[in-house]
Amino acid sequence: MLLRGFPTLWASVTISSLGDGMRFVALPLLAAELTGDARMIALVALAGQLSSLLLALPAGALADRLDRRRMLFWADAARTLVVGALAAAVAAHAARIGWLVLAALLLGTGGVLYSAGWSGMVPTLVPPADRARANSRLQAGALVTDTLVGTPLGAVLFGLAAALPFAVDTLSFACAAGLVLLLRGDFRPGGAELPGGAGALAGVAGAPVGAVGAVRPRAERPALRRQVAEALRWLRGRPVLFRLCLARGLTGGVSSGLIAVLVLYAGRAQHLGPTGFALLVAAFAVGGLLGSVLTPRLLQHWGVRPTLTAGALGSAACALLLALAPTPAVAALAVAGYGVAEFAWYVGGLTLRQAQVPTHLLGRVTMAHQLVFDASGAVGAALAGLLAHAWGVRAPYFVGAALLLAVPLLLPRSRREAQGWALAGP
Repeated sequence: MLLRGFPTLWASVTISSLGDGMRFVALPLLAAELTGDARMIALVALAGQLSSLLLALPAGALADRLDRRRMLFWADAARTLVVGALAAAVAAHAARIGWLVLAALLLGTGGVLYSAGWSGMVPTLVPPADRARANSRLQAGALVTDTLVGTPLGAVLFGLAAALPFAVDTLSFACAAGLVLLLRGDFRPGGAELPGGAGALAGVAGAPVGAVGAVRPRAERPALRRQVAEALRWLRGRPVLFRLCLARGLTGGVSSGLIAVLVLYAGRAQHLGPTGFALLVAAFAVGGLLGSVLTPRLLQHWGVRPTLTAGALGSAACALLLALAPTPAVAALAVAGYGVAEFAWYVGGLTLRQAQVPTHLLGRVTMAHQLVFDASGAVGAALAGLLAHAWGVRAPYFVGAALLLAVPLLLPRSRREAQGWALAGP
């Protein structure tokens, strides 16, 4: 049973993702128009990623002390102002490359805060038995509007007028912020929960309901640094979630590396032009959409450990198939399969965290996982580039397949260990 407020959250996340997809393609296109300096264009991309590496843990701590609904609203409200100002500057032909760097940094910061807030709202709106289905719907909606709709739409609108994708992005953020305000309930960590929501989390954590995440008076709240340290100690002392974090870092590093060199692979290994490359990206998105739909059924019938194991092994098989693919059709099939496996892993891991982590720690633990994912992704992209340069564009896919085969070693191998991976809690 998905409670009444969940469709509102789904609509907010989905609409916000539409703007993200348009900006993903429009921002580098605009940067390329403003300067031919590759270093400055790369700086715009780096500025968008820097926020996640620097602010993920503090953002998680904020999500564990503030009303998460208000956090989402202010994050999207601030991004509305930033993108609106950028759209106006572009329309007036007054944009400068330095402004794009600043805008990317601010928008990245808002994105980190938004991610920290919404993941902790699902347990409040959705009972444990339905969280896998809720997470899959959120991921499917975001994937469709971001990759399948937002990215090509952003390119088309930019071709019509450079300011258009940023103007539509402004509207998407404003609508997403307005939808969040329609949510009713107490979204403070440890506050009053909606019926059928996250009440079971207290039992999962082994503490009485009233003790989990009780909101402290402002004067008694510890510093953000202490809250971050508390969450990291808690995570390190939970082998199930700590190993999941390490495994997600490994899968994320491989995935980011393979995606980073996909454009080179498409051109040099499969002899595809820009349209062919776009179709490969679309194949990944279609596979991800299918994976998001299938995962709740897999979790229900198989459980978490088999689903995550199948996701890792499936990713390895598809990476190997990409390395050996003789034709573009086989490559597209492999990319789609990789998308299925990748999103099965993501939705399964997210649902497990929501079942295992007490609500007052959920923001920090989620963003700790996100930080490991982003950091390993940066390393993976760099290493994939070096491998492709030294041994050819197929080499990263051979190496990625081998690394993914090691992921099941981080998952529990005995029945006793596997009990800690249950969605109903230990």
